Amino acid sequence: MRRFLGGVIAAALVAGAFAATTTPAVAAQATAAAPVLSPTPYMGWNTYYGLGGDFTEDTIKSVADSLVSRGLAKAGYDIVWLDGGWQADQSRSAAGDLVPNPAKFPNGLKPLVDYIHSKGLKAGIYTDAGPYIPGKCGLGSGGYYQHDADTFAAWGFDAVKVDYLCGIAANLDPKTVYTEFAQALRNNSSHRPMIFNLCNPVTSPDWGNYPESQQSINSWSYAPAIAQSWRTYTDVGFQGDIKFKDVLRNYDANARHPEVVKPGAFGDPDYLAPELGMTDEEFRTQLTLWAVAAAPLVVGSDVRKLSATTVGMLTDPDVIAINQDKAAVQAVRVGAAGTTETWVKRLADGSRAVVLLNRGDSAKTLTTTASAVGLQGARFTVKNAWTNKVTESAGVISAAVPAHGTALFRVEPARGVPGVPHVTAGIPQVTKVGTDPQPEGAAPVVAGGDELTVQVNVRNDGVLPVLQPTVTVAGGNGWTVKPLSKAPAILASGQQANFAFTVKLPASAAPGTASITAQTAYQTVLHGVQKQTTVLSPIVIAPAPPSGTVPLSHHDWITATSGWMSPTIDESVGGGNPIKLTGTTYPTGIGVASPSLIRYYLGKSCSRLTGVVGIDDVVSNVDTAGGTSTFQVVGDGKVLFDSGTVDRFTPKQFDVDLTGVRVLDLLVGDAGDGGYNDRADWAAPTATC
Repeated sequence: MRRFLGGVIAAALVAGAFAATTTPAVAAQATAAAPVLSPTPYMGWNTYYGLGGDFTEDTIKSVADSLVSRGLAKAGYDIVWLDGGWQADQSRSAAGDLVPNPAKFPNGLKPLVDYIHSKGLKAGIYTDAGPYIPGKCGLGSGGYYQHDADTFAAWGFDAVKVDYLCGIAANLDPKTVYTEFAQALRNNSSHRPMIFNLCNPVTSPDWGNYPESQQSINSWSYAPAIAQSWRTYTDVGFQGDIKFKDVLRNYDANARHPEVVKPGAFGDPDYLAPELGMTDEEFRTQLTLWAVAAAPLVVGSDVRKLSATTVGMLTDPDVIAINQDKAAVQAVRVGAAGTTETWVKRLADGSRAVVLLNRGDSAKTLTTTASAVGLQGARFTVKNAWTNKVTESAGVISAAVPAHGTALFRVEPARGVPGVPHVTAGIPQVTKVGTDPQPEGAAPVVAGGDELTVQVNVRNDGVLPVLQPTVTVAGGNGWTVKPLSKAPAILASGQQANFAFTVKLPASAAPGTASITAQTAYQTVLHGVQKQTTVLSPIVIAPAPPSGTVPLSHHDWITATSGWMSPTIDESVGGGNPIKLTGTTYPTGIGVASPSLIRYYLGKSCSRLTGVVGIDDVVSNVDTAGGTSTFQVVGDGKVLFDSGTVDRFTPKQFDVDLTGVRVLDLLVGDAGDGGYNDRADWAAPTATC
C-alpha cells in the first residue's frame, strides 16, 4: 500500500510473463455482479498505518482482544485485517503456495484466523493483483489468482484486500486483472464468501504519468460490479503520519461518483487515522465525512493505544447509524465548493444527514436550509449526532463550527408540541488585536499586554422566541473582560444578536496556547433555561519577536507545516542535506514540501526580510519529474511577495518591507501539479528587526 513514486517501471520480461497467463477470452468474459456480502459499509481494523509491517501472531491476537474489550467490536469494527508484511521474505514456495513469515507466524495463519473467529470477529488478508517483483512490492498473486483465492478461503479469511503495486509495476490493465481476481474469489474451492476490497491507489502526478485507465480515479467505472469496495484515490497519508489536508483531498476524490454507490458496493477513501497526526477535531471531521460518504470504516491506528476520547468517537452510535444506514446512499455537496460547505446524505427513513464542513483555519457559524437538503415543511427536528442535543428549527440549520471541524445533524420534519428552539451560540471571534483588524480566516495570534475585541453571535432559528439571552466570556489566567454591548430582552425566530467584549491579556502572559470560553444562556417557552458553551481554541500567545539582523530560520516559529514530513531548519526537507539551490549552498534556511505554512510573530518590530526561494537540488535524487512550487510572503493577510512558479533551475531572490507587520506567513504551494516532492527552500531568510 506504500505510495509508489516514479514513472513506469515495469520490465517487459515481467509484464510479458504475466500477460501469458491472462488470455483474451478470460479478460473479455462477462461476469455476474458481485454478491451483496456487506449490504452496509463493512467496518474493522487494518495493520498498515499504525503498525506498518511490524506485526506478529501475538500482535494480531492482542489487537483482536482490544477490539472486543474496548467496545469497538460491539460497535461494528469486526474485521481484523492483515496488510502487507504477513508474508515470508520468499513469499511463494516452489510448489506455488503463499508462505506466511515463519518468524512472525510460526503456526501459520489458519490458527490465527481461528482465534480471530473465536472472538466473534472476522479476518482479512492482503495481496496484490500483479506478479511479485522483488524490490517493487511485497508479494503478488499474478498468475496464481485461483490458487491464492482457494488458499485464503481454506485459511478461513473473510475479506481480501488486493493492492496494485505489482500491477502498476508490470503495466497491467486494472479492470482486466481485478475482474479475474473477483472471479477467483467467487469461485474459491471452499465456497467461502469473502469481501473483495479493490485497492488501486495509483494517481498522477504523485505516482507518475499514468493513463487514467490505470488510476484509482477510474475504478468507479467497473469496480461496483465486481467488488464490495474500491479505493478512490491514493493513500490518505504515510505510516504514522496522516495530515488533515490529505483527508480532505481523499474525501473530495471519493465524492466524484456517488451515483455508483449502492448496498454492497462502496467507495473507499482509505482508512480512519485517529492520533496519527491530526487533532481530535480533525479526526472527528474525518469520521463524520467517512460516515456520510457510506465509506468502509476501517481504523488504521493501533487501537490498543487509542485514548478513551478517540474510542468514544469511533463508537458513537448515532454517527455509526448514519454510516450503516440501509439505503447506502453517499452524501453529495449542496451548493458551491469552498472553505465552508454543506453535504447531505438521504437516509432510508426519509430524513437527512447534514454536514456543515469548515475547511478553514478559523471558526465559523455555518448555515443551510431544510429545503436546500430536500425536506419540505414548516418545522424540523434537528438532532446533533455528536452531542445528542435535539432542537427544532423553522427551516434554517446552523451551527458554530471550529476550524477544520464539522457539525453533523439528522434532520426530519417535526411533529407534536414545539421543541427546544434551534439556537446557535457562536464560537468567540477575535475581530481586532488592539486597533488592528484580525485577518479573515486566520487563527488569532496575540502577545502579552494585547487588548482584543471579541464578538459572540447568537441566532435563533427555532419556531418559538427565546427570552433574556446573555453571554459571558472568560479568557486565561489574569485576563480581564469588559462587555461592550447590551443584551436584548427577546430574540424572535429568525433574529440574531451580537455580543461584544474587550479582553486584555496581562503583560506577563507566557508564550503558548490559551482559549476564550463563552457561556450563553436563554429562557425558552415550554422548555426552561437552556445553556451552551463554546470555546475558541487554540489562541496562540506568541514568543518575543526577533531582535537585530538575524536568520529567521533560527527564530521560534508559531506553527510550521509541510506537505510531506516536517519542516527542517538549515536543511532540505527530510534532513541530512544542506540547503542547496542550483549548486549554491546556504548555511541557513527552511526546507519544506508543498503545501506549507510557516508562521512567525514579528509584533511590528521588523523592517525587512531578504532571502532566496527555490527547489532544492536534492529533488533530482528523488524524482526527476517533480519540482515546481510557488512562494509567498504574507504579512497580516496581505501578500508582500509572490514568486510565481519556480522550478528547479530558477531560484528567485526576495526583498520585502515588513514595516508594521504583526504576523508573518511564509507560504509554499505546489504550482498546481499536486506533487509532494517539490523539496522547496527558503534559503538565507534574513530579518532586520
